[in-house]
Amino acid sequence: MSSINLIDSFSEFKDAENIDRPTLIKVIEDVFKTLLRKKYYNDDNFDVIVNDQTGDLEIFQRREVVADADIMNDDTQIELTEAKKLDESYDIGDEVYQELTMESFGRRAILAAKQTLASRISDLKKAILLEKYKEREGEIINGEVYQVWKKEIMLLDDEGNELILPKSEQIPTDYFKKGESVRAVVKKVELRNNGATIILSRTHPSFLAKLLELEVPEIFDGLISIKKIVREPGERAKVAVESYDDRIDPVGACVGMKGSRIHGIVRELKNENIDIINFTQNIQLLIQRSLTPSKISSMNINEETKYAEVFMKADQVSLAIGKRGVNIKLAQELTGYNIDVFRDDLEEGEFDIDMDEFTDEIDAWVIDILKKVGCDTARSILALSDDELIRRTDLEVETIKDVKEILQREFDEEEKGS
Repeated sequence: MSSINLIDSFSEFKDAENIDRPTLIKVIEDVFKTLLRKKYYNDDNFDVIVNDQTGDLEIFQRREVVADADIMNDDTQIELTEAKKLDESYDIGDEVYQELTMESFGRRAILAAKQTLASRISDLKKAILLEKYKEREGEIINGEVYQVWKKEIMLLDDEGNELILPKSEQIPTDYFKKGESVRAVVKKVELRNNGATIILSRTHPSFLAKLLELEVPEIFDGLISIKKIVREPGERAKVAVESYDDRIDPVGACVGMKGSRIHGIVRELKNENIDIINFTQNIQLLIQRSLTPSKISSMNINEETKYAEVFMKADQVSLAIGKRGVNIKLAQELTGYNIDVFRDDLEEGEFDIDMDEFTDEIDAWVIDILKKVGCDTARSILALSDDELIRRTDLEVETIKDVKEILQREFDEEEKGS
């Protein structure tokens, strides 16, 4: 074989995706120059030429013509007698170019070259993939489910690159089957096992931000800004938005006519409730909006400690706290304030009992802790969930349950007596 055709002899590299031809050619040249150095200890008098159109590789050895008796190095010099066998016109001092054949390297050397080339191209592809997806962090991409495991699923993008969607980055009610198309945001790209691993997320706030950008042209055009997003994936999300144009209602624009814009996003997020609120620098108003759908009666704010006491009617307390305390948790994340909710009234004909009345059944130190977080009456404690009371007081779950049983028993006995 007078030349080495890469497309035939190294066919596995002919479709080296995403690698530009000049880079690929440079890699091939480097691999064969390494091969030459191993065999001849020097590659200075060799020319490696790759045809970027056909993939043909030619290697030429340059040797100086010397008198037969003066030859010192067969690798860099050629006897005049040998040179004239190639071409009668050669004379002493001329330079002879001879093409090397594949066979001249030997089978082992060629196999080594192919392995080296495969390794170099693999490294190049990893680097290109890493750079490509680094630039796409925070973007939404579509992937097809290729493999489903217990802790993660593997997706393939349009180019066959592997993407990972961990269980922790899936909405709790997500369920995917092989071949299904999935939308997610590129959360991060990391090196794992000497390879680029693209981590996707459906729970990150940026996923909701990008979905809103796709559905709401005013956000895409920069007329409406998303100030902050907080989420409890699959449960609830709160989005604070601000308009740079007084003629545009940011909340109305995001929700759309009869909810047309937000409904598609809600479906994508497995019926996650999304509260869109107007952002404001007025912290009292922001806290009030963040506790939607509940309505507030009054509020005390300590800006130094970032603490807010919120008072509302009895039927609004559960709305403010939300299922499993999700609503108040998100409100705190959105505003940056610790918020405690208190009842400011009793229903008509309803009575309450001061916590000091229970000192014979409940330890004084427990009562003190409850009073410190605003739970100074029996009904104010019974109105809160166990999780919310644990969050506020740091008391053990057993202690909370015991306290509630004692309080409820008192009301039950009162009802029987009446």
